Amino acid sequence: MLNTILGYLGLGLMFGLAAVGSAIGTTTAGNAAEGALKKAPEKSSNFMILSALPATQGLYGFLALILWLNKDFAAFGPKYFAVGLAVGLVCLISGIRQGQVCANGIVGISQGHDVFTNTMIYAALPEFYAILALIASIMIG
Repeated sequence: MLNTILGYLGLGLMFGLAAVGSAIGTTTAGNAAEGALKKAPEKSSNFMILSALPATQGLYGFLALILWLNKDFAAFGPKYFAVGLAVGLVCLISGIRQGQVCANGIVGISQGHDVFTNTMIYAALPEFYAILALIASIMIG
C-alpha cells in the first residue's frame, strides 16, 4: 500500500512541479513582454515566442506522466517516487530559469538590441536539462 502511495505521489510531483515551473517561467517572461510592448510594440511576435518557451517543461512532465502511468507501483513505488521527484524538480528549476533568460532577452529587444537569436540559444540551455531528465526517466523505466 505504501509503495502504491509513493508511486502515485511521484507521478503527481513529476507533472505538478513541471507545470509549476512552466507557469512561473511563462509569467516571468510574459510580465517582461507586457512592459516591453510599451517601448517596442512592433516586436510583439518576438516577445510572444520568448514568453511561450518555458511552457515546454510542463509538456515534458506531462509526457513523463503518461509514460509512467501504467507501471507496477505496488512493487516499485519508491523508485517511481524518486524518478518523479527528480524529473519534477529539474523541470521546475529549468522552467523558472528559462523564463528569466527569456525575460532578459525581451527587455534587451525592447531596448533596441538585436538579441532574439542569442536569447533563443541561451534559453535552449536550461531546456536541455529538462529533456535529459525526461530521457533519464524513460531509460530508468
